[in-house]
Amino acid sequence: MTYRENYEKWLRDFADDKKTVDELEAISGDEKEIEDRFYCELSFGTAGMRGVLGAGSNRMNVYNVRRATKGLAEYILKAGESERGVVIAYDSRRMSPEFAKASALVLCASGIKTYLFDALRPVPVLSYAVRHLHTFAGIVITASHNPPQYNGYKVYAEDGAQIGPEVADEITKVIRSTPYPEAKEMDEQAALDKGLLKIIGNKEVDDDYIAELKTLVVQPELLKREGGKLKIVYTPLHGSGNVPVRRILREIGVTNVSVVKEQELPDCNFSTIKVPNPEDPAAFTLAIKLADETGADVIFGTDPDCDRLGVAVRDKAGKFVLLTGNQIGCLLLYYILSAKKRNGLLPTNGAVVKSIVSTELAKAICDDFGVSIFNTLTGFKFIGEKIQQFEESGKYTFLFGFEESYGFLSSTFVRDKDGVNASLLIAEAACSCMAEGRTLYDMVEEMFARYGYYFEKVVSTTMPGKDGMEMMAKTMKRLHSDVPAEIGGYKVIAVRDYLKDLRTETASGKTEKIGLPASDVLYYELENGFWLCIRPSGTEPKIKLYVNTHAKTLDSAKEIAEKIRASAEKMM
Repeated sequence: MTYRENYEKWLRDFADDKKTVDELEAISGDEKEIEDRFYCELSFGTAGMRGVLGAGSNRMNVYNVRRATKGLAEYILKAGESERGVVIAYDSRRMSPEFAKASALVLCASGIKTYLFDALRPVPVLSYAVRHLHTFAGIVITASHNPPQYNGYKVYAEDGAQIGPEVADEITKVIRSTPYPEAKEMDEQAALDKGLLKIIGNKEVDDDYIAELKTLVVQPELLKREGGKLKIVYTPLHGSGNVPVRRILREIGVTNVSVVKEQELPDCNFSTIKVPNPEDPAAFTLAIKLADETGADVIFGTDPDCDRLGVAVRDKAGKFVLLTGNQIGCLLLYYILSAKKRNGLLPTNGAVVKSIVSTELAKAICDDFGVSIFNTLTGFKFIGEKIQQFEESGKYTFLFGFEESYGFLSSTFVRDKDGVNASLLIAEAACSCMAEGRTLYDMVEEMFARYGYYFEKVVSTTMPGKDGMEMMAKTMKRLHSDVPAEIGGYKVIAVRDYLKDLRTETASGKTEKIGLPASDVLYYELENGFWLCIRPSGTEPKIKLYVNTHAKTLDSAKEIAEKIRASAEKMM
């Protein structure tokens, strides 16, 4: 079926939906827009679905949500797990409550028990709820840190991590074979009356989640002494972190927390910011203003679904600087290992997990403390898989996991990145520094002085629409076949092609298996331990380029990274 035929079919199939018909008729003269909305179906993968809101097969709308849920329902029925059922959460984005309820009622229509949160909740609470309620699956409606026009749909397995490739493929097959009209909702009151739908709140999940979080404190006595002295400014960026982040800080004794009032309440338009992304310095503008007014020591910011945390600290001049995801991850890692070792709590089989595109500074820290470190593909579900493997084998004790994209986790009762968990740990680390008469900035500087200056550069190239997707595919295909001898003046020692599961030494041609799932990722090992990684984003129409370097000084590390970046962009 052509995109134009698909467009016409939607006009016929949803003729009774005036809003959808009006939206589609409004673009009747815009062939490019029609093509973009209908040239394909919104993809469903291990990260679920994510896209721009609107009518069309390649858009986030209630019809695609119902259809995806029908696919999940068939998978659950086939597994015989309708009684264990599904728990559903949602964030503050446009249509999030509506999509969550539609998902619940489609499941109920298939006879599947469903738990729906009574208000918005963070992603980590959903991950916890799957394990806590022993459900077979979970759904969260969110587009994380994307612009306001986006929303998304993520599915979680019974271990609390996002579903793996095999499950995603099985669900996708059902979705593709399911006509839209077959994905029907059950009447809400009937679902409640039959006990298929249950609305849940604090007493079912949140209180236990917070209680579990408090067990992650490394030095409880430290927080009792110093917690009330630390001054924090926090912004939930109009999202779901406001209640749980403030609650955990208060309950561990960090009571001096000022919230950015303009960004405190849920706002689906994210009116005070361009993008609700804690990686973006602009997202901290109001928070910095408040921090300067209150004399705060540190600033926290979580994204709308509160799975990621951004942190700003005062430098030597007293000016706030935003830490990178790698710096936050390594700061937390360094604090956890240091504190546990000092207190005799560091296990002999401790393990840390990070993504392949995250800094090698983490390895230097782990080597120093005698802790094992493992690399996974990008996507926190792979870190969740390693935690599960550790538990099943008993060989390792999980201590910490992180991704450079501001995702951190020190628990095993959640299997996704957790901004609430990270807020607790950063607050504790800040209190530890305060007790020693120093700051978090000093701790970062201490790491660099001890292990060398590690510097990373991430460049994203947006390629929207059908043309962009085709261009990305062509670019990656060419890069997979053309191996450069050097990049930025530094020899390519080896290339890891994760699509082929092969690491190839450029000089000898010797190959070896990498041992990770197939993924469209290229990783160039350069001389002196530098590296470059190129991959398409799994959630946005972008190609992402990662450069990591290290040197004795920060300026030298930056200079090397710039040479590699410039050369890499020419390659692309």
